Amino acid sequence: MAIEARASALDVLRETSRTFYVPIIGLPDALRDAVAAAYLCMRAIDEIEDHPDLDNATKAALLGWVSHQLQAPFAARDLEIELQAQAPNLPEVSARIGEWALLPPESIAPRIWDATASMAARMAEWAECGWTIRTEADLDRYTFGVAGAVGLLLSDLWAWYDGTHTDRALAIGFGRGLQAVNILRNRVDDLGRRVDFFPNGWAANDMHAYARRNLAMAEAYTDALPNGPALDFCRIPLALAIGTLEALARGEPKLDRRAVQLLVEQANAGRWRGKGGVHAE
Repeated sequence: MAIEARASALDVLRETSRTFYVPIIGLPDALRDAVAAAYLCMRAIDEIEDHPDLDNATKAALLGWVSHQLQAPFAARDLEIELQAQAPNLPEVSARIGEWALLPPESIAPRIWDATASMAARMAEWAECGWTIRTEADLDRYTFGVAGAVGLLLSDLWAWYDGTHTDRALAIGFGRGLQAVNILRNRVDDLGRRVDFFPNGWAANDMHAYARRNLAMAEAYTDALPNGPALDFCRIPLALAIGTLEALARGEPKLDRRAVQLLVEQANAGRWRGKGGVHAE
């Protein structure tokens, strides 16, 4: 990745995510470029899925178009021009998805294109049906499609970089657990845009239990990692997810800035490693 392109990507990353910026910038260069590109590509389509001013049909069309473009040779500038023509009010991270897709090392870039194209196609399907979730199986399909699959991609990135072996079933739980916490944290905003990710009959305590079950898998995934960049990365979002879930259980809307800083410091210093801190019901 060219120095200018990396700096620009990291600037956008810092603006879009407090959870992932710190663990990403701490990775070795090649792995940092791959994980940053993957995150920005996923965030780009996520912003389309959640955009408050686009109707569901437009979201589905845009996501389907992005999916198709990433399945064939593409030029970053062409993608940006077309996206801005179709939806002029898209955020920068979405409009520049073609740039993010071209940032990772060539030997791993196609895996990121595949993951992004597949996720965009699944998001398009969910937009078309209005994110109708009636059962826990529906919820599992949604959380796999937008987050569990990210856990699988991360496992592939660890293996590509240094041969780190992971449990791929637990990798799905890692992604699902973080997504379940996001669903709880964003509950009011989601209902405000008439999207309800809770299965029929579920209350907050049911989603808390779902999150705890999957975060227990996320802890098992992280605890099994050897010392190295994969462990350094995973500890931070996991610690923040568990801390956020605990804050929500106490009736707080989110972690305050000091709590976030403390958890990140503990994770970076190796003082936070999980070891069964989340108990599944």
